[in-house]
Amino acid sequence: MTQQAPQFDTPLQLMRWIGWAQRKAAEEWVRDRDLTQEQSFVLGYLQRSPGAIQRELAEVTRTSAASVSSLLQGLERRGLVERRPDADNARTKRVHATEAGTALIAGFEDAMYALDDEILAPLTPDERATLHDLLRKVTAALPEPTR
Repeated sequence: MTQQAPQFDTPLQLMRWIGWAQRKAAEEWVRDRDLTQEQSFVLGYLQRSPGAIQRELAEVTRTSAASVSSLLQGLERRGLVERRPDADNARTKRVHATEAGTALIAGFEDAMYALDDEILAPLTPDERATLHDLLRKVTAALPEPTR
């Protein structure tokens, strides 16, 4: 039995193809830094929200506290994060990305913007504006995404 190539006939199927290309590029960017998707997400989150607690990280990553603990241990061994005692409660540890952790993920957003330009390169500026307007119109009726 031969496997048939997927069909991309509808606008949403084509959008999934674009999403797949974005995801693959992001995975490669992260893998080139010897990180997992989860590790890079946590480093990015800590860069934006320094001093998060482990429970908060479990919530935003939609995983268990034990999984987050293991993930943080791996990042700590590499010197990418550090846990510090909370000023008000010594039993609570606040997690911070180190300079090395922040430096390792620096440039991710720029890489993704460059990928956007690469994906949209076949379109003229007017076509890009039209596509943007049409996608805004479609997404206006949808609930906002959550992690």
